[in-house]
Amino acid sequence: MSILPIQTTPWDNGASLFTLRNSHDMRVVVTDVGASLVSWYAPDRAGRMADVLLGYQDAAGYLDGTGFFGSVAGRWANRIKGARFNIDGQEFSPDANEGTNHLHGGFAGFHNQRWQAHVSLDSLRLSLVSPDGAAGFPGNLRVEVDYRLDDTGTLTIAYAAATDAPTPLNLTSHAYFNLSGGESDVRDHLLSINADQYLAIDDESIPVATVPVAGSPFDFRTAAPVGSRLDWPDEQLTVASGFDHCYVLNGEPGVLRDVATLYDPGSGREMVTSTTERGLQLYTGNFLDGLKGRRAWQARDGLCLEAQRFPNQINSEEAELVILRPGKIYRQVTTYRLGVRN
Repeated sequence: MSILPIQTTPWDNGASLFTLRNSHDMRVVVTDVGASLVSWYAPDRAGRMADVLLGYQDAAGYLDGTGFFGSVAGRWANRIKGARFNIDGQEFSPDANEGTNHLHGGFAGFHNQRWQAHVSLDSLRLSLVSPDGAAGFPGNLRVEVDYRLDDTGTLTIAYAAATDAPTPLNLTSHAYFNLSGGESDVRDHLLSINADQYLAIDDESIPVATVPVAGSPFDFRTAAPVGSRLDWPDEQLTVASGFDHCYVLNGEPGVLRDVATLYDPGSGREMVTSTTERGLQLYTGNFLDGLKGRRAWQARDGLCLEAQRFPNQINSEEAELVILRPGKIYRQVTTYRLGVRN
């Protein structure tokens, strides 16, 4: 549990900031716009604090921006092919906001909505009611996201949702990490991912096949520098301008287990990602060039490790696994544990 009470601070555009702090003065800052992670201040091996998240300077950026910095993506994180899906014989057409496809909840997804904050001694709970028909999705959906920071440096993100009509649901945190604190880009970061397979994509970033990672730049079963893997000649990297692929995680879905480790040799900061989800989307900030946040970001300034269901799964043979039905509760837990390797 957090050792110190959560601090609430007014921000611009009527938004608020909430600061979670542990006894080591590690601080995580969240806003009620998009339930977004704004900053995460953590020490390096010399004890110097720096922000390891990319983000906007003000609430206006989160309300108007398209970078999804630190935001909760929903109702459907990632892509739906053709912005169409079928449930029980009825066809639905969510927003087509990436060409002909749906991405991250559409034009008015969860990322730029005002969430209701509920502050307790040791956690911040943000809730949102998404009405029937929002962005083309069926059902009135209530979503809650609970943030907790403890003395081990673990940020726990627990999601829950309920609906009054069948609806597809896929939630994730779209946080961009740079463990150097902005001293350099993420090319020198060492990454490991506990996955033997990943989802190959077409030229619209829609999965087309499940492929072994062995013998490819996608094999992070042993830690490797992100930059050197980006330099491999590989058609999948060319299609996405880098990594923007979902890994099929090893281990039992529904069980919280360690799935990825990110390490910055320069600062000594190390982050372990754990999740109950089946998939982990690795995105290396391929299209950050010129996107204005706290500064003008460039490609590779940050990377995302987004725990989620599979892209376009609602249009696959496993569609039923991602449909939330009345009387059922959607639950997901993802944690990021940040510390220092000596």
